[in-house]
Amino acid sequence: MIKVLITLLFLTSCSTITAPADFVYKEIETRDFTIATWQKVTNPAAPYKIYIEGDGYAFNAHGRATQDPTPHGTLVRELAFGDNSPNIIYLARPCQYAKSPICSKRHWTTARFAPEIINAEYEAIKNIAGNNPVILVGFSGGAQVAGLIATAKPGLNVKKIITVAGNLDHLLWTQYHNLPPLNESMNLESYRKQFAKIPQIHYVGSNDKVIPPLLVREFIKNDDLIIEVDGASHNEGWEEIYNKIWSEQ
Repeated sequence: MIKVLITLLFLTSCSTITAPADFVYKEIETRDFTIATWQKVTNPAAPYKIYIEGDGYAFNAHGRATQDPTPHGTLVRELAFGDNSPNIIYLARPCQYAKSPICSKRHWTTARFAPEIINAEYEAIKNIAGNNPVILVGFSGGAQVAGLIATAKPGLNVKKIITVAGNLDHLLWTQYHNLPPLNESMNLESYRKQFAKIPQIHYVGSNDKVIPPLLVREFIKNDDLIIEVDGASHNEGWEEIYNKIWSEQ
């Protein structure tokens, strides 16, 4: 059955999002941030699959921080909106789509994984899923968020973590690209032992220049947990794994 699509215009971000009609836009108020979400909840007692957005449009073509980190890419939305699982949440990062007074450039640059960011994402998921099992699907920097809310914050019933082009160790990433460290951010490397206990799978792109597969392999150190997608770059070429991710229950 073809889903009827509806288009929602959010003036706060000057962005137009096309979502299936069975998804509802909801803003979750956390202590520091308003978190934008699109939710499809058809069986509140079933597990919740949470798709966590990447870092978004944090930098322009000249490498300067933008005024708005709302993502231009559609990969995470395509995954979320195409998933037929009973409970699906597309979770934006703080300052994407919905703006909060506290938002500043540091929240999508050096402090993109700061404690207040991780707290807000955790609060939003806890508000939605409660104690129900959750499957966290994190893209790019969203993978770091998934890992941190599952390990540094007690209280979520995390069933599995799935990452796509995941930035799992941002210090290693900045060193690889010769970038300044994200010195206001938490790092999943500090919670490596806790993270290793969670069922997980990691998809990497053979042509990804932003998060090269070797960075994920260096962090995970278990090739059985890593699937390399031939020809995939950071933002494109992932269609062949959509069904695999959708089948995760």
